[in-house]
Amino acid sequence: MRKTLAELDEGELLRRTARGDRRAFDELYRRTSPWLAVRLRRRCADEDVVADVLQETYLAVWRSAASQASTAPEGSAVGWLWTIAAHRLVDAFRSRARRSRVPTVETVETVAPAAEDEVMAGRIDANLENALLNLPPELRQVLRAMVLDGLTVRETSLLLGMPEGTVKTRARRARIALREALS
Repeated sequence: MRKTLAELDEGELLRRTARGDRRAFDELYRRTSPWLAVRLRRRCADEDVVADVLQETYLAVWRSAASQASTAPEGSAVGWLWTIAAHRLVDAFRSRARRSRVPTVETVETVAPAAEDEVMAGRIDANLENALLNLPPELRQVLRAMVLDGLTVRETSLLLGMPEGTVKTRARRARIALREALS
């Protein structure tokens, strides 16, 4: 007796998709896309980004199902989908960060550079390194996203899953703590 598509597990749907079965792909999408969208929304509140990531994920599944289906252990199809989606989400954040970077403005010599500027300029000395390590983890996390990764407040908020006001407050607290530690 032959099973219907609804009776197949995700691994078998993936194997059939690898053979070019469009109906199996449609069933895999129908079954897994709501779950995947919920997981993505937990990490990104921007519906446009979530929609783009979902589309790119399933496009990647269609294109590379053959390589995964031939090497994957039983039951790993859903984990593979999540891995693709997570990588696509990180790529989306990186892409947005690159597009939104503003050219740096030269500072006047009488103005002391901010601690973040010293980090970006590569002049990390032992005092700055210790000051960074002594920051509370939640402040260090915000500083890393905004300064080292070059994300905006909004992107940091989306990435870390916290309100923009909290990101701004933590970034300010981190800057103050670094200035105090370095003075």
